Amino acid sequence: MRAAIEVAGVPLEADCAGALYWPEEELLAVSDLHFEKGSSYAARGMLLPPYDTAATLAALSGVIAQYDPRTVVTLGDSFHDNDGPSRLSASDRASLGQLQRGRDWIWIAGNHDSEMARMAREIGGVFAHTLSIGPLTFRHIPEGAEGEIAGHLHPSARISWRGRSIVRRCFAADAGRMVMPAFGAYTGGLSIRDRAFAAVFGTRDFMAHMLGGRRLYAFSAAHCL
Repeated sequence: MRAAIEVAGVPLEADCAGALYWPEEELLAVSDLHFEKGSSYAARGMLLPPYDTAATLAALSGVIAQYDPRTVVTLGDSFHDNDGPSRLSASDRASLGQLQRGRDWIWIAGNHDSEMARMAREIGGVFAHTLSIGPLTFRHIPEGAEGEIAGHLHPSARISWRGRSIVRRCFAADAGRMVMPAFGAYTGGLSIRDRAFAAVFGTRDFMAHMLGGRRLYAFSAAHCL
């Protein structure tokens, strides 16, 4: 279900659901939830089934039940736009409140939800631009800094396996930094071969930890398609 990945000397556990757990701090991180993406698209006339928030909350509930973290950190773009909290259904709002109960909940602002300081007052939790604990810094947009855990890029990897092309979301990481996969139900992916990842890692010498149904599969980024 999980794989050990060390970043800046810190042992972390990457879950095949796309969450990251730091056992020493009892901290669970997820990135790019994009709550209310369906309703955001619907407002612009692009109709999608309006169930993405409920599906994402259900997946998040699963990993929180598994790890029972003391702290949850969401690494930005938790909502697809700044008005997302106002469109939450009563049941989804109640589900979110239940997940927050009894633990610290920290919203990191992203480029989609830049007004998280205001939004956090509506939905609970606290706001931060970045969060630094020991050698690790949690932020939305990766800068390539040592000890950085970031999101934003929605990494995905493609491999060829027994004549088939397989694409999966992935953790992109080397010994110094990590870009987390998008967790939201309606989020897409950006190939780790994109130059945006070379800018973060400075090389193709990093690993793609691809999400599988029951485990993660590690491949060198240089060997991915």
